[in-house]
Amino acid sequence: MIYKLFSGLLLTVIILATTSPSLAAEIRVAVASNFSETLAIVAKNFERDTGHRVKLIVGSTGKHYAQIKHGAPFDAFFAADIKRPAQLEKEHLSVMGSRFTYAIGKLVLWSPMANYIDNEINILKQNRFRHLAIANPRLAPYGVAAQQVLESYDLWDSLKHKTVRGENIGQAFQFVSSGNAELGFIAYSQIKRPGHMITGSWWLIPETLYTPIAQQAVLLKDKAVAHQFMSYVKGDKSLAIIHSFGYGTP
Repeated sequence: MIYKLFSGLLLTVIILATTSPSLAAEIRVAVASNFSETLAIVAKNFERDTGHRVKLIVGSTGKHYAQIKHGAPFDAFFAADIKRPAQLEKEHLSVMGSRFTYAIGKLVLWSPMANYIDNEINILKQNRFRHLAIANPRLAPYGVAAQQVLESYDLWDSLKHKTVRGENIGQAFQFVSSGNAELGFIAYSQIKRPGHMITGSWWLIPETLYTPIAQQAVLLKDKAVAHQFMSYVKGDKSLAIIHSFGYGTP
């Protein structure tokens, strides 16, 4: 009788211990600005489904890369390009074999003003605006793509003095949404939100005009929960969220 009582108590302790919130782990994930809102939803689902916690650190891909090189305590990195994750792999600063393409970004020229942009490059050719927002091409892949589009129409030299450059695509979006720039090149995902109508006017840039914005993620620490999170991002539930924000996937 005593043995059975002791066994029962021991089983209860084990169950409580294995389901205790104290066993929940937290991972720190660096994410490119354009993907932050999407990943926040994925992370919230992951937290609800697993009990673990995900802390997102949002910023430009170039800045995150520099921070990782200097030892920033991130467990995973969701970049806005292929270059930096591949470089981290080459420099042995990531978990080998963990790099994968999680999304393919799309560039859009957007203005909050209705009928301002007519699904063409005409507004840029007419040059009747004061400021054009872009992400800094030296730091952000979406900025590189914006520059490539302008160069393809021989407009870069004539318009670059009118550009206001954000450190990342999030800042470029803020320049336009706040009215500091009449229009700007932003990520399609910034205006295509599930359940929300797109306001203003926009031109979804043909993907033939810029290098595909394949966005890759990589593990930085060989942690079980970090591996679990990366697998979760690849699952059907997460892919449906990624697609709903206007991204492509491989």
